[in-house]
Amino acid sequence: MSAVRRFAAASLAAVTSAALLTAGVAAASPSEQPPLTPEQRAMGTIQGMSLEEKVGQLFVLFAYGPKADAPDARNTTLYGVATPAEVISKYKPGGWIYFSARGNVENPTQLATYSNALQRQATNTGMRLPMSIATDQEQGVVVRVGPPATQFGGNMAHGAARSVADARTAAGITGRELKAMGIRQNYAPVADVNVNALNPVIGVRSFSSNPQLVSDLTVAQVQGYEKDAKIISTAKHFPGHGDTVDDSHNASLPTINHSVAEWNAIDAPPFKAAIAEGIDSIMTAHIAVPSLDPSGDPATLSKPILTDILRGQLGFRGVVCTDALEMGAVRLKYGDAEVAVRAIEAGADQLLLPPAPDVQFKAVVDAVKSGRISERRIDESVARILLLKLKRGILTSPFVDPAKVATTVGTPASLATAQTIVDKSTTLVKNDTNTLPLSKDPKSILVTGWGVTTTATLAANLTKRGATTTVRETGAAPTDVAIDDAVAKSQLNDVTVVLTQKAWDTKVTDKLAKQQKLVKALLATGKTVIVVAVRDPYDIAYFDAAPTYVATYSFTGVSMESLAKVLYGEIKPAGKLPVDIPVAGQPTTVLYPFGHGLSW
Repeated sequence: MSAVRRFAAASLAAVTSAALLTAGVAAASPSEQPPLTPEQRAMGTIQGMSLEEKVGQLFVLFAYGPKADAPDARNTTLYGVATPAEVISKYKPGGWIYFSARGNVENPTQLATYSNALQRQATNTGMRLPMSIATDQEQGVVVRVGPPATQFGGNMAHGAARSVADARTAAGITGRELKAMGIRQNYAPVADVNVNALNPVIGVRSFSSNPQLVSDLTVAQVQGYEKDAKIISTAKHFPGHGDTVDDSHNASLPTINHSVAEWNAIDAPPFKAAIAEGIDSIMTAHIAVPSLDPSGDPATLSKPILTDILRGQLGFRGVVCTDALEMGAVRLKYGDAEVAVRAIEAGADQLLLPPAPDVQFKAVVDAVKSGRISERRIDESVARILLLKLKRGILTSPFVDPAKVATTVGTPASLATAQTIVDKSTTLVKNDTNTLPLSKDPKSILVTGWGVTTTATLAANLTKRGATTTVRETGAAPTDVAIDDAVAKSQLNDVTVVLTQKAWDTKVTDKLAKQQKLVKALLATGKTVIVVAVRDPYDIAYFDAAPTYVATYSFTGVSMESLAKVLYGEIKPAGKLPVDIPVAGQPTTVLYPFGHGLSW
């Protein structure tokens, strides 16, 4: 029997307000009745809520801009109101999410102030329930809050380092910093097992292609976020997004053609491990898995996957959050209104980033009024959401002290720890001509390839070690003119370091594979060329003639510092490949195996 049904049967009508939920006391004196359990407090609050207020708790919204009272025309277009505060007043959402790309993030202190303003609006509206404010601070290639917040190398860097303790430490530091900014939920860790080298959306966001390693590191990060930092962590993307060649952000539905046995052996273990650890939340994937649900519906809308498997077979009792409903893959088969209703019917508790909020909010309310969805079903989700907020202190302590941000976020100790952790991940894949380590004599070095910030950061790290550096950033899709310029500059320097970023990917609009032409042209000069993959390590398959190849798994500043240390021999390369690298065009033929990694 569900928690809601048990408490309804117990006739908990004595508790009728959110004040009781947050205060944790009953209306009668302690001598008359025992203190209420968290479940009783949650149910009592639910009984005092209107249907619309309950439905509001299911939505996780965002707004454009860095301040609660700052109007933005884009908010008016999306929500019909101009400011974030007005969005909260209108919808009374249970959750909120920050994006740097949508103008929310200026710096950590600003975020703390912004979070307080949003929570103040929420606690002065309707049932006065604070929101769970979230973001995607996966680290590595997915970061919403950049420096001065502490940066790490991301999941695959942890996979290369093979340290459970370090993965937990990184999550703990990240979680504590987010909490200081008023962010109480991180949509991390990614628990997908990246067994497909052509996966365009997961890649280095995954720890590894090895299910056991992914499981171990997932559990470590859950411990770091939940036990150490005391924030909500969210394992994603259930039932596993690791074996696809399509990006679910786009207008195509990725299909995972694993048998049930393969799913149990490959995709399920990290989620099972996270559930056994007691993880707070799990995010769904907009993918089809015919062996689990032959309907062709994405997992986000699949009752067999979310209710029968995730809750039934795996025993998950926490909060199920959809991936963003604005993504293309979930909007292909059904309209936005139907998507929202079907997600709730499937077993989701939270609807993340609805692209048509008015339409989708009304659709869920109307589905209850028509009897399509029972109000009891809504109550079950609201109860899970409120209990999680209570567990993580959001209902009782929603505000933070912006003055404490400076002593929590990006401290010297945290930055030093991050560098030590990342230094264990840099992987030397090839060193055929013993080019590395470079001699300590000053050299002229060309830094070229992908990334304006990344090439400049690496060059600065090399310069402070005595090198004379030239930077020629060539972009994600180098033009022939840019390639010719890089080749000419290479002839004038002792060493060329060329950075690649998903050079294997021929599917994206800007044709990242043009980077292959750049690398091959540089190799043809006969000069000393060091190729560095600053994202997916799979790039080497497309220019295996390169005698020297390094994988960093990330282009963050700490990763570029670690790379410079390895290039000059200050540290030995210690990382081991956490994935197999297949031969280009031959996915079952391994070029460099899991565990490969050179040193000196």
